[in-house]
Amino acid sequence: MPRQPRYFLPGIPQHVITRGVDRQATFFAADDYALYKNALKKNADRYGCSIHAYVLMTNHVHLLLTPDTERSVPQTIQGMGRDYVQRINRQYDRTGTLWEGRYRACLVQDDLYLLHCQRYIELNPVRAGMVPDPSDYPHSSYQHNALGRHDPVISPHASYIELSDTDSVRRRRYRGLFESELNRDLMDEIRKTTNACRVLGNKTFTEDIEAMLGRRVRPAKIGRPRKTPAL
Repeated sequence: MPRQPRYFLPGIPQHVITRGVDRQATFFAADDYALYKNALKKNADRYGCSIHAYVLMTNHVHLLLTPDTERSVPQTIQGMGRDYVQRINRQYDRTGTLWEGRYRACLVQDDLYLLHCQRYIELNPVRAGMVPDPSDYPHSSYQHNALGRHDPVISPHASYIELSDTDSVRRRRYRGLFESELNRDLMDEIRKTTNACRVLGNKTFTEDIEAMLGRRVRPAKIGRPRKTPAL
């Protein structure tokens, strides 16, 4: 099966997933999460990625970010592969990579789509049954976005900032978004578009992305090709 293309457009948010090889662990002790966050900030700052949300799970990572350039995302992920993996390998006397060779990424529309994706990311530990509430999980951006615990990794997206003019009200309104469950169809759409490296958004947004890229990003319709009538 051919690889799905990934699309990189400056200023367009992306949902990125990196997974451990064969779904094996990528974090082995509490200090590893801090090491990853330090490496993430270093590389995101160096290559021009604004991180809006993240969750560090035992064997995979979700990021919501906006790149400054077409190369910002791949360079940031490659930088993480060098910095974090090399440190982990030295610390645990291991060799080889931690991550699957190919990460998943999809373009995300601003406004509600972005906030839905941000909730999807920060609710990952709850869906996994690790904690009853996202506030109980220490390795995600929920601590910053909802509770105001400063996280130097995070650069809030405009869609989050527009929730209110004041920090306290903004955080309260953001927490209010978590009082209702994410729609199951929406969760399936987020999973599907990210794994297929496509676009998360409405028809107009998708058409705008296709115009900017000069190529189709929607899946081709399944069916038998139309026969050409005989002349």
